[in-house]
Amino acid sequence: MGLINPDFQTLPELFTSVFSHFKGQSGKSPIARKINGSYQPISYDSFEEDFHDLAAFLKSQGVEQNDRVAILSENRPGWYLADMAILSVGAIDVPLYPSLPPNQIEYILNNCGAKGIIVSNMLQLGKIMSIWQNLPDLNLVIVMNRLEEPIEDVIDLNHAKTEGRQILHDKPWILEGLKTAPDDIATIIYTSGTTGLPKGVMLTHRNICENVKSCSAVLRLDETDRCLSFLPLSHAYERTGGYYLMFACGSQIYLAESVETISLNISESRPTMIFTVPRLFDRIKTNILKSATSEGGMKQKIFFWAVRTGEKYYRQLAEGKVSSMLEMQHGLADKLVYSKIRKKFGGHLRYFVSGGAALPQKTGEFFQSIGITILEGFGLTETSPCTHINRPEKVKFGTVGPALKNVEVKIAEDGEILLKGPNIMKGYWKDDAATAEVMRDGWFCTGDIGEIDRDGYLKITDRKKHIIVTSGGKNIAPLPIENLIHDSPFVDQAMIVGEKRPFLIALIVPDFSKLKEYAAEHGINASTNRQLIDNKEILQIFEKLLRNISRQLATHEKVRKFLLVDEAFTLENGMMTPTLKLKRKEILKKYNPEIDNVYNALNMVYNTE
Repeated sequence: MGLINPDFQTLPELFTSVFSHFKGQSGKSPIARKINGSYQPISYDSFEEDFHDLAAFLKSQGVEQNDRVAILSENRPGWYLADMAILSVGAIDVPLYPSLPPNQIEYILNNCGAKGIIVSNMLQLGKIMSIWQNLPDLNLVIVMNRLEEPIEDVIDLNHAKTEGRQILHDKPWILEGLKTAPDDIATIIYTSGTTGLPKGVMLTHRNICENVKSCSAVLRLDETDRCLSFLPLSHAYERTGGYYLMFACGSQIYLAESVETISLNISESRPTMIFTVPRLFDRIKTNILKSATSEGGMKQKIFFWAVRTGEKYYRQLAEGKVSSMLEMQHGLADKLVYSKIRKKFGGHLRYFVSGGAALPQKTGEFFQSIGITILEGFGLTETSPCTHINRPEKVKFGTVGPALKNVEVKIAEDGEILLKGPNIMKGYWKDDAATAEVMRDGWFCTGDIGEIDRDGYLKITDRKKHIIVTSGGKNIAPLPIENLIHDSPFVDQAMIVGEKRPFLIALIVPDFSKLKEYAAEHGINASTNRQLIDNKEILQIFEKLLRNISRQLATHEKVRKFLLVDEAFTLENGMMTPTLKLKRKEILKKYNPEIDNVYNALNMVYNTE
């Protein structure tokens, strides 16, 4: 069926049309969350009533058109309610990652001049209380959890809805006559600030609505679809794809309890689609391989035969003809292996949608070989966010697919990808200089380097700002090399270093669970991660890996040495952004002494030509 209403121009129009469509249908639900061990749906009617009550309360508190109201919360029903209520009174919402520390929250709230904020719990409220004295514009604070004891100038969501319901009873006209135009700003999303202070990306109602429409033409969702939501709603990818798109098509959103419980929640919610990032696939692949090889023997042999059969099948399918023998073998492999894997994903999964970072080609091909389709896409916060996505009928791993129908794309002389379309942001909040830097004759400069193949599929080769220029003047894209290193089961994370250096080295975070298994099998005694990575036999694993990789690289791209580190790059230690991208500058700063030692220890000159 697709979109409930293909003509919506603003997000409040979208909300109104969907709620009207499902009015009185008690068996239908936009969202389900886990309560007392099982998923409980929230009906459209009760959800609509709650968001109208909250909107009336916000209006009574003086929230007007274009006022900024922030949301600081994990994914939960209150996030969607807050978003709908803020947008329905014509205000602009400012989503904040719940992982942000108080000083960064303070900068954003002051930069956007937030009048109000809706937070999830006492932990997030504590952050606001600690900085409130530095926020002159902030006069409304709502907490989603119930307050056990009153806190001055703070109201909980339950009381806010109760007050709003009474206001609607006394003044039923309070929400009437609110007009939102398509070119009004809907949200200001602050980029995660991998370099310098975060910038506020202004997305209009038109930007987001047009992106939802163009995505729906590719993903073809309807009321029978379900997704599992676990990526942060504060990021444009989950918000447009996992929220507005699902809602616009009448599909159901199941909220994961946490990242740790994703496997369990998948089997419970039986999703037809999952929006995710590449790092999740590493975890899933590890679990699948562990399950397939734990017993060894015939089960292991059948699994790897099925993988090889799947690889051959899709290779022949891409070439246009599958032999009858292979067709029969593939059917048997499906019965013995693929169907059992699909069952672990709830048995209804149509495909994963992957975004936020590059999907290694081999990862995509592995999942395809076992009967699971991954559609890799591309976009930025500034593009609302999706601009490209692989088509279900023709997936090309190693690419992010063709452009959506309303997106124009061209490659600049230096290889940078330029984009134009109704989904391109209005600009950066209060930062004309930064806006002018990325807008060129109506084209948005992505900062990504790429190329378009003969089928119109876009291949991203690297970030422009990540291009390494060695002391020999060679320009090197680190991402393809990092992907080669990631292919090893012994590698968890990798980052290439070499800016203004004579050659490249790799910072590698090993997969310590794999290393421990290897150590146990080979009689290596090591009680800590540090002892493991200092062991000569372990070091030889990575020396061999880099030797093998070097054969696939040009002379100046070869990784000459590596540095093993015993601490993963994470959100908590400040080495990753909330969207799980490496903060390269922070990592370099932390490991600079060790990196210098690696270069100095070699005490020799490499010819980088």
